[in-house]
Amino acid sequence: MTSDRRAARDKARKAKTRRGQAIAAVSTVIVIGTLVALILTSSGWPEVKDTFFNVSEFRSTFPDILKAFWLDVKMFVVIEIIVLIVGLLIALMRTSKNPALFPFRILAAMFCDFFRGIPVIILIYLFGFGIPALDLGLPDDPILLGGAALALAYSAYVAEVYRSGIASVHGGQMDAALAMGLTRTQAMRHVILPQAVRRVRPPLLNDFISLQKDVALVYVLGVTEAFRQAQVFASSTFNYTPLIVVSVLYLIVTVPLSRFLDNRIAKGEFPAELVR
Repeated sequence: MTSDRRAARDKARKAKTRRGQAIAAVSTVIVIGTLVALILTSSGWPEVKDTFFNVSEFRSTFPDILKAFWLDVKMFVVIEIIVLIVGLLIALMRTSKNPALFPFRILAAMFCDFFRGIPVIILIYLFGFGIPALDLGLPDDPILLGGAALALAYSAYVAEVYRSGIASVHGGQMDAALAMGLTRTQAMRHVILPQAVRRVRPPLLNDFISLQKDVALVYVLGVTEAFRQAQVFASSTFNYTPLIVVSVLYLIVTVPLSRFLDNRIAKGEFPAELVR
């Protein structure tokens, strides 16, 4: 009798699941189909299609834009490594309870307030044009200066992400580690940080997706990266399909990262409430 009831419940659950999937599929087709129909039947679609979705223009500009896009990728990878290290150091300064490090805690807080409070594009202008004007003998390569501005700005954001992760670890963890004979530094390294870093991986990934897109802002310094290359093509032909090429390249990189994050959350590896 019990097995019959269990089988009946399983059958009803499967039927409900199939019904829900069918409803979801139908509603998706209706909504997306309606949107596509509205766009394709609009009076201005032919002009928009020729201006933004020109197939021949896409094919002719794709190789050069892809070549320029590799600069974006290389900058992103290098800046990301710097941000992970600098952001962690700043977070450790802000969470330190050592009285001797109080001045450094103040400086770390000022760092975060300053670089989070100024728009990234203004920082790039300040670094790209201000530092060479000071004539301090520092490198004046716009790629280095723009990368430095991005690294400092995102280090401030990532430091706060790290700090929130450290603060989310229960204080009893530190007390237990100290009771076992570990020093505060050892406890932070071996007990607190591993838990904190695991908890903040979702918001870190979100920040790095944003960083990858913001790398394109170095174009204001004259760097010929993907967006700048697309602008050159668009201004010479008055066709904006090259900008769609850039968008596609960024989507190819960012969408898999987003789906990876969603998959990890669905499997319960990350608490969903930590994702910003």
